[in-house]
Amino acid sequence: MNPASTLSVKTTNKTTNHLKKVALTVAAIVAPLTSWADVKVSLNPQNTGETISKYIYGQFAEHLGSGIYGGIWVGEDSPIPNKNGFRNDVIKALQELQVPVIRWPGGCFADEYRWRDGIGPREQRPIRVNTHWGGVEEPNTFGTHEFFELVELLNTEAYVAGNLGTGSPQEMAEWLEYIVSNSNSTVVAERKKNGREEPWEVAFWGVGNESWGCGGNLTPEYYTNLYRHFSTFVKATGAKRPKLVASGSYDDDETWTTPLSKLKNNIDGISHHYYTLPTSDWSIKGAATGFDEKEWILTLERTLKIDSYLATQTGILKKNNPEGNIGLYLDEWGTWYDAEPGTNPGFLYQQNTVRDAIVAAVNLNIFHNYADRLHMANIAQMVNVLQAMILTDNEKMLLTPTYHVFKMYIPFQDATHIPLDIKGQRDYSAHKTTVPGFSASAAKTPNGNIVVSLVNLNPNEAEEVSIALQGIKVKTITGELLTSQKMDAHNTFDKPNNVQPRALNQSDYSISKNGKTLTVKLPAKAVVVLQLNK
Repeated sequence: MNPASTLSVKTTNKTTNHLKKVALTVAAIVAPLTSWADVKVSLNPQNTGETISKYIYGQFAEHLGSGIYGGIWVGEDSPIPNKNGFRNDVIKALQELQVPVIRWPGGCFADEYRWRDGIGPREQRPIRVNTHWGGVEEPNTFGTHEFFELVELLNTEAYVAGNLGTGSPQEMAEWLEYIVSNSNSTVVAERKKNGREEPWEVAFWGVGNESWGCGGNLTPEYYTNLYRHFSTFVKATGAKRPKLVASGSYDDDETWTTPLSKLKNNIDGISHHYYTLPTSDWSIKGAATGFDEKEWILTLERTLKIDSYLATQTGILKKNNPEGNIGLYLDEWGTWYDAEPGTNPGFLYQQNTVRDAIVAAVNLNIFHNYADRLHMANIAQMVNVLQAMILTDNEKMLLTPTYHVFKMYIPFQDATHIPLDIKGQRDYSAHKTTVPGFSASAAKTPNGNIVVSLVNLNPNEAEEVSIALQGIKVKTITGELLTSQKMDAHNTFDKPNNVQPRALNQSDYSISKNGKTLTVKLPAKAVVVLQLNK
């Protein structure tokens, strides 16, 4: 390739590649590589693996704090701009995120939720107490019809968590019938009376939640038998049955996955939960902001444990279910800090910094490696709760660094994983703790382009990454970079754009003269996603 004399810059507002577009022609950025790269990545697009399910980028919305009320739903009479009670600003932001699936209504809330409380005229719906989360009143103004309207607004899919803890098989079966059936039954007639003539579609159905804890404090053996009982009846005549997901375990526990993975009928997935706490102490979890480097590295050390946990859980599935029809559903994951001072501790409202962006990117990179048996992951949670995409305060709204990472990673949805050979990466050490300093992932998109993510876990030192482009002819490169000066940099309602990605430019990377090596400058505490366009 011959160097071009001028830089070709192409800008557009379209989101076709889901990256801010500053497309640099490869010929324009050819430069001699006079310095060696710290990290060497070998990428062979012919050596492909499994499809990275779009459901790995799933969301979770629970009746908890302002996760639903105030965050998504404000009601039709609210002064906050809305359509049919849904916040316009939040809906627009979630539409741009291309959410593939939403899990609802919980969480712990699911095993106390009576679905009939949330149908019919809103003014006639009963008021309950949310005993799990703050002891506040649950007005039930957001119920089945409202949830599926949200699903339609976002053009996403539904993952409904059924009530096993305090419900019955009949109640669960009738809820599914109410949602998906087109029969002439009394239950379907009730749905039509409430304003919905045609049935909805539900892709996934959870049979209980955290049955080892808030969902009933059950033993694995007892729950396995109870699951067999409930799942027998979760079906609707004349309608497609959703994939059924059993309530699994958490962290490194194996005692639930083993018996559930041996079931032969009526099971498509087993859930698993893992939260990242800086301290590993549930009584003092650590602060979301104002933390030091010790809590930075401890957070990363804890979040990286998910790699071994996934290896263990998927290993059990492969042993007991070699047919591969049972997948692992990591339907709760993310950071969990002490609640923001001055807020109700039961509302789990926390800020979201560039540290959370790094955590999100590292986890997503790890998830890609288990694409063969990890069928879904749902970050907790979508709005105003834990590692949220969006925070709101009355009429104000902001997008978090985690939101930006999820948007940067959109090209990975349903792309084909490309295993990477990584050499020369340095460890990052601080406060007697050591973690890998670098994380990466790559995939081939359905249109044949290559998408690559690069993450620098070190908050102090930059890296230079060289990527060997084996058999890849690149015409243009698009990409974004997310970083910050401070470890706890975050967006506020006064400064909502304090942390946001910027488009990559010519100074961020270069191509060798023979076109076979791409070198990227990766700042400290940074996430880069770039797309190699053919």
